[in-house]
Amino acid sequence: MGKTKEINARYIYTYLPSVEIAHDWKTRAKKAGVSISDFVYEHVSNSLRQEDGEEGYKPRSELIGQLRRKDEAIEKLAEDSRVTRLALENVERQLRRYRAEPFLEENFRGVRKYDRELVELLQKGQEVDSDHLLRILKINPKQTDLVRAVSNQIQNLQAYGLIRKTRRGWKWTAK
Repeated sequence: MGKTKEINARYIYTYLPSVEIAHDWKTRAKKAGVSISDFVYEHVSNSLRQEDGEEGYKPRSELIGQLRRKDEAIEKLAEDSRVTRLALENVERQLRRYRAEPFLEENFRGVRKYDRELVELLQKGQEVDSDHLLRILKINPKQTDLVRAVSNQIQNLQAYGLIRKTRRGWKWTAK
């Protein structure tokens, strides 16, 4: 069969009950971003699949509804994640302040608990400068009380001979 005969064999001429219906279908096709042929084909196929009870087949409108609901769920989860992240940051900030308090009080009596992250970072054996320490500990250099608490911990660790000052920062020396 030649190309023209094949194309002609695929044609289906249809006359709609009114010009208004034809205009409505063409407007809907344009709104969907498809040709009128694709629009009619999709809707007729959809109807036939529903009549045949094709297993697992979902009409386009139902799929669009599912996508919309999933998009809404994703937005809600993203917002929940943002709120959770902010709450976690707030708790971490409060925890840093709480742990820093014993190192800020000059007349503190009792046992001071050193920042685990600080000690673990220093124990890796690499030289670590103060800026890097603050960045890892998530302490803004403008938070002077927290910076002072870290500085006091470093001074105490140095006084106990656990770390030493080098040209590039602090290095763990304890074995």
